[in-house]
Parts: sequence; structure tokens; C-alpha cells
Amino acid sequence: MDLLSVYDVLLEEFGSQGWWPAETEFEMIVGAILTQCTSWSNVEKAVSRLRAENLLTPGGVWDVDVDCLRDVIRPAGYFNAKADKLKAFVAFLYGEYGGDLMLFLGKPLPVLREQLLSIHGIGPETADSIILYAAHKPSFVVDAYTRRIFSRLGLVDEDIKYDDLKSFFECNIPRDVGLYSEYHALIVELGKNYCRRSNPLCGECPLRGVCGFS
Repeated sequence: MDLLSVYDVLLEEFGSQGWWPAETEFEMIVGAILTQCTSWSNVEKAVSRLRAENLLTPGGVWDVDVDCLRDVIRPAGYFNAKADKLKAFVAFLYGEYGGDLMLFLGKPLPVLREQLLSIHGIGPETADSIILYAAHKPSFVVDAYTRRIFSRLGLVDEDIKYDDLKSFFECNIPRDVGLYSEYHALIVELGKNYCRRSNPLCGECPLRGVCGFS
């Protein structure tokens, strides 16, 4: 089964996911940073608190005291480190772009990715999420679900490196923002509900007819 066939099965099973759930580009970026090592439900609580405190703007995060920021985002877990990461992002944005987020997101994809990866606390997955969902540029997002699912399908090695897995997708499906966005969301849905790390629900999985893992 090729990658587009997998996509078609998942889309038929789950329907469109409508990702990323955010009202603004900056809110999306905040969510991408906060979701590291935690559940999305916890991120939603932290984002709601940021919104209530009028902190869901670059200027809001730039101006707020870091101890206050840590307290507001506490529901997301690892709040000390994540507050530092949010501060690092806005420090870069103000230092290099005068706080103009759209100017930054408008940079060519290779430049944008390189600069994102230079910021404290932003690794490849977070950078690609920002590029895809905030900048609306075609950079496929890879996560633990992606590696687990497609190694179990026998399409990649289970120890494949991030950039190699990202290239595998980008070389085998059309380079399209809408497709990339939807595919990543569908992979998360499958991994979260069926293709679990332990006790996977193989008998109920929509890919059970083509996956030999079980």
C-alpha cells in the first residue's frame, strides 16, 4: 500500500480533522511549543488562561514577567522550561523582525526552518508544525506516531531518523499544504486511538487489512 492509499483509508475512516485548532498564527505557535511532552487537553487549558490574561500576542508574551508566564501556562506541564521557550521565541521575533510575525512567517521555507531551529526549545517537529500550520508552507510534520505506524506497516525502519522520514513523505506524496496538514492530523488520530505503543487495537484498526504487525 502506498502513502496516498493509506491517506485515503484514514480520511474515509476519520473524516477531515480541521487542524490546527487555533484562532491566530501566534496562538498556533504557542500551542506547538506548549504541546511538547503533554496532552492537547492540557495545552487547551493553558491557552485559555493565556487568552484570559491577554497574553496570546507576541507583545503580550514579550512584556509579561516570566514568573507570571510560568504560572499562567502551568496546566501545560514543564511550565518553567516552556515559559523560557516562549520567551526565547518572542525575543528572536523582536530581535530579528521587530516583532512582526507575518514578516517572519513570510520568509522562504528553507530560511524559515533554519531560523526556527536556531531558537531555544524549537526542534524539528515543532519547527515543521509552525511552518505547515502557521506559515502555510509545505513542510511535512513527523512525530512518534508517524514512525510507529509506518514502521509497523513495513514501509520504513523503526529507527529511521526524523529528516529521513520527513523526506520519505515529501518524496512520495504531492507537495501540498492541505494534504500535509490533513495527513499529519489523521496520523495522530490513528496513533492515539488504535496504533498505540502498547496494547494496540489491531483488530479494530482501519489499516488492519494491509498491516502485518499484529
